[in-house]
Amino acid sequence: MAPTQRHRWLTLPDSMAAKRSARLIDYVLERARTDFADRYPHAHFGPVVALMAAYDEADNIGDVLKDMPTMVADLEVSTLVVVDGGSDGTADVAHDAGVFVCVLPVNLGQGAALRLGYELAAAHGARYVVTLDADGQNDPAEMPTMLEPLLDDTADFVIASRRLGTDQTTDRFRRAGVRLYAWALNAIAKQQLTDSSNGYRAFRVEVLNDIAPHLVQDQYQTAEVVITASSRGWRITQQPTLWHPRASGASKKGGNLVFGLSYGKVILATWARVALGNRTRR
Repeated sequence: MAPTQRHRWLTLPDSMAAKRSARLIDYVLERARTDFADRYPHAHFGPVVALMAAYDEADNIGDVLKDMPTMVADLEVSTLVVVDGGSDGTADVAHDAGVFVCVLPVNLGQGAALRLGYELAAAHGARYVVTLDADGQNDPAEMPTMLEPLLDDTADFVIASRRLGTDQTTDRFRRAGVRLYAWALNAIAKQQLTDSSNGYRAFRVEVLNDIAPHLVQDQYQTAEVVITASSRGWRITQQPTLWHPRASGASKKGGNLVFGLSYGKVILATWARVALGNRTRR
């Protein structure tokens, strides 16, 4: 039956913009996968993959890569840098360091870049994945500390804590935010974490395989990862680490107000999605 004039007025338009955006993102990701496969046709990672998402970090990432361990305990460490677009030569610095590099042709956000990194790590032999920042705030020398609970089989997912360790930064607003959002996340996820926004994390690859299909945030992903992993029953713990000031440049996550509001929004959105999923499964 042909629609009446009234029905034409009430009909919502097709979400063509959203569909185009999704197709473009899929295209960008496929370009990056193809480039990686062409560059490393026989890629095989060691049991531990150190994963970094990097956007315009050419001035910082070289020093981080120099300090990256090649072994933890008796496990070989491979380093994978996912270059999240940008134009400052980050990919060249990573290539010159001799690590694995996957390049996204345009910026998609840290969360999207890390999801691609999780996928590549799992596909090429990783058993454990350690994520850390490319700006020098995390210390690669502490990777054995991060992996210890996984190797001892006392946890499946480890997140670093600057509050249990040493925070060398001086931003009081950010410190207060770390406390506030740890409290909010613990209330939602039934955890006892002291630092929910730390990008220094260690996972069993099985955890990533399980939670990655449920991750949607393109930025501020740490809260989403913790809430999702907790909701799916994985064991989460924390380890004290050192938190350095950013080596140079400005954070890509925005100023304090923008970061605080955006991070809170991610916590609420993930909580709502997980709660809805739990009700649906019942």
